[in-house]
This record gives sequence, structure tokens and C-alpha cells, in this order.
Amino acid sequence: MKILVTGGAGFIGSAVVRHIIENTSDAVINLDKLTYAGNLESLSDVDSHERYFFEQVDICDRVELDRVFAEHKPDAVMHLAAESHVDRSIDGPAAFIETNIVGTYTLLEATRAYWNTLSDDKKQDFRFHHISTDEVYGDLEGTDDLFTETTSYEPSSPYSASKASSDHLVRAWLRTYGLPTVVTNCSNNYGPHHFPEKLIPLMILNALDGKPLPVYGNGMQIRDWLFVEDHARALYKVVTEGEVGETYNIGGHNEKANIDVVKTICSLLDELVPNKPAGVAHYEELIAYVTDRPGHDVRYAIDASKIERELGWKPEETFESGIRKTVEWYLNNQPWWSRVLDGSYAGERLGVSSEESK
Repeated sequence: MKILVTGGAGFIGSAVVRHIIENTSDAVINLDKLTYAGNLESLSDVDSHERYFFEQVDICDRVELDRVFAEHKPDAVMHLAAESHVDRSIDGPAAFIETNIVGTYTLLEATRAYWNTLSDDKKQDFRFHHISTDEVYGDLEGTDDLFTETTSYEPSSPYSASKASSDHLVRAWLRTYGLPTVVTNCSNNYGPHHFPEKLIPLMILNALDGKPLPVYGNGMQIRDWLFVEDHARALYKVVTEGEVGETYNIGGHNEKANIDVVKTICSLLDELVPNKPAGVAHYEELIAYVTDRPGHDVRYAIDASKIERELGWKPEETFESGIRKTVEWYLNNQPWWSRVLDGSYAGERLGVSSEESK
């Protein structure tokens, strides 16, 4: 197969690209605008492979999308390109509306135009796989409830509302036009190459630098944590074996309160980095509770039994094994995150100095 992956330079997208190149015989066209969260250095292990192709294209650019489809003739689309940081969506929702809604619409239309040129056999085999989030469901009140594929949508933030909108568009393009689509909704991802503004890498890097570890509210917000490489395996399963029109929830079976995640990171750093910043005896001393963000959901939890039952996928990593691998990766890959923090990864890409790109 030839698989077009949008957002393939992002955190989850790059894990998907690496998984496909390293574990299958398929080819990948990585289509990415390279916004602040797109980092081609996350693909250094595969970017010279003969089955890997890169296109720097905005999913809102219909002309360029049409060119990419005509030149590469993909057999499937895995749509991961999205603005994804909740705090950024609160501060500036416009980019989320543009990318997540208008961009998904534009990609659907470009895909549909290309799909209509295919033979009947190729049309039947084609897949448009839309990768979404469990945040579209809102939050759970009880301690035992789980999100299922039929849970109603109640998004709380501009980010989750924009992703919910894109989910509805994808399903409408199947119902109205017959475009063979499939949707997945995942829980919180973590792992190597995660952009440092997200909770887990932020805590690791702040702790190493002796900075406060900001925890929203009382830190008791619960999330289901999914190791990104497990997610990549699941996504490939869905695009190759999933049924048209189906939705699959993907979770890690690892519900943890945010404060417990932060304390686990601190404990691992106490073990792995005994030489602490000046004045710090234990990394937990750096935890600082801050004002909760608006509309903060209390609990997410995924019922991932459908994908296990129908496609045979289940996570391989426990939270304990995955978080240790994650902390160790950041400790062993300072050049990657240092270049993200100082902006030089973007500066070289954009043709500006690292100071200008900050």
C-alpha cells in the first residue's frame, strides 16, 4: 500500500510513520504543514528510506492537495493533522477552526475527487481513516463509566469542539458521498518525541531544570494514558483491517490522576537523576498547584474492548513500563528537546535564526 499520512511530523503522526516504515512493506507520503509542533527530526531514523516521501503542504490548500493525490496515488489516507493543545485553543480558537474543521473539509473534498477517479476495485479497497480524540465526549461523572463508540458528544473546549466537528464531517462524507471512512477516538498519548508543552514532557524538563511543576487545580483530573507506539500499532490495524463506517475507541487501560502522573515522574527522576538542581532534595518539592483552566474536564476513560474484540489489538505497555521508557528517552535525547526549546528546529526549517524563531 501507499498511505498518505497528514500531520506525519507531529507527535502521533511521526510514530505512525516510523511504525509503517520499520514494521511493514508499505510506503508513506508524509504531508505536513510544519507548524510549531511539526518536527522532521522526529523522523530522522526513516527519512532517507526509499518508501518514505515528504510533502510540505497545508491541508487547507486544495490545489496542493490535488497535486499530491495525482502524483502519489495513495491507497489510503490517515488523517492526523490537527491543532491539538487545549490551552492554545482557549487562548486562540481561530487556528483550531481553520485547521481542524476547514482543513478536514478540504482534505475530504480532495480525497473524494481523487477517489472518484479510481477503478471500482480501487474504490472499494480505499480507506480514509480519521484520527480523533476522546475529548469529543466531554467528561465522565461516575468512577465506573467509560466512553464507548456510541457515547454522545459533549465537547468542552474549542479544541474538542473542533475535533467533534471534524468527526461529523467525516461520517457525513461516508453517508452522503460513499467515501469509505473509518474513525478512531483515542485517549491521552504519551511517549518519545512529545512536544514539550504537553503535561508529561513539560514535567520532565521543568524538573531537570529545577523549575516549578505546574499542576492545574487539585490535580485530580483523571486521564487514560496510551503509549504512543501502542497507538501507532492500533491505527495501522484500523486502516488495514477496520470496517468502513465503524468507529474504534483506542485506550491504554491506564487511568491515572494528573497529580499521580507527576509524582510518578518525580519518583523516576529521583532514581535516574540523583544529581538534582541546587536546593532540591526531592523533585516532588517542585510541584506547584495553579489556577485550573476554564472548562477543564474531570475524567476521561476509554472502553477499548471493541478494537480488541474485532481487530485483535490491545496495548503492550503498562503505564509503569511506558512512563519509564518515556523518562529515559528524554534523558537520553537532550539534543532533540533542546532544539525544540530554543526554537532552532524550526529556525532551520523556516530559514531564520534560532533567536528569530523563538
